[in-house]
Amino acid sequence: MHTVTSKDGTKIAYDKVGQGPSLILVAGAFSYRKFPGQVQLAHLLSEHFTVYNYDRRGRGDSGDTPCYTIEREMEDLQAMIDEAGGSAYVWGLSSGAVLALQTAAAGANIKKLALHEPPLVVDDAGHKPPEDFVKRVSELISANRRGEAIEYFMTKGMGAPSFVVSLMRVMPGVWSKLMAVAHTLPYDAALLDGYMDGKALPEKLWDAVTMPTLVIEGTESPIALRHGAHALAGNLPNARLLSKKGLGHTKKLDTQKISSELAAFFMGNR
Repeated sequence: MHTVTSKDGTKIAYDKVGQGPSLILVAGAFSYRKFPGQVQLAHLLSEHFTVYNYDRRGRGDSGDTPCYTIEREMEDLQAMIDEAGGSAYVWGLSSGAVLALQTAAAGANIKKLALHEPPLVVDDAGHKPPEDFVKRVSELISANRRGEAIEYFMTKGMGAPSFVVSLMRVMPGVWSKLMAVAHTLPYDAALLDGYMDGKALPEKLWDAVTMPTLVIEGTESPIALRHGAHALAGNLPNARLLSKKGLGHTKKLDTQKISSELAAFFMGNR
């Protein structure tokens, strides 16, 4: 394990594996650097890249600071980019994709950017979280009702069937890992605030994101995620959409398929 110090003094933990150009992995909600899918993906990508797999603040071995702001999480990713040599490829999953996108828009030196199913809700198709989603998640965590916060985030935020959460509750190994990072769910909710209300993305919203960008979606994914990916790819000035079966993230990650597509993108001419 290694650590880097973010701008506000928070220690950010990461693992480094492989050789080659620097590639930083930015996890989504509930995930962290020791999450099996993250570990597998880092291992597969290490054949071609020096992979930096880090714990977002408040998770795993990373520290945290009271009064969360999105800007601090962006500073964490910038600290990782600095640690990786000042520039890097970046892959972000779900809310991590939104974090990577916001950091790129702020001027981070990202050579190429892969955005994997950012949960943008751009129309009325499919599931849409309630208007008070961010507020309710924060209230549940403030009241130390972590289990309820997990269920609410998954069902009301992600649109997962309630029986999925019930199954997870009786799987001690799974549930304990979710409980360990549940207090960071307001962070993910804050990142998504304003982007899940069923409205079209404003034109030129992320015009500053000019690096080659790959927006990834699985054809088996919920329609809201798919529409969001299509809209984002059309909104960015230098992006293309990758749409294939097996690239969804709402079930178990197909790390072999994802790593193959990422390697082709980052090592290719585009």
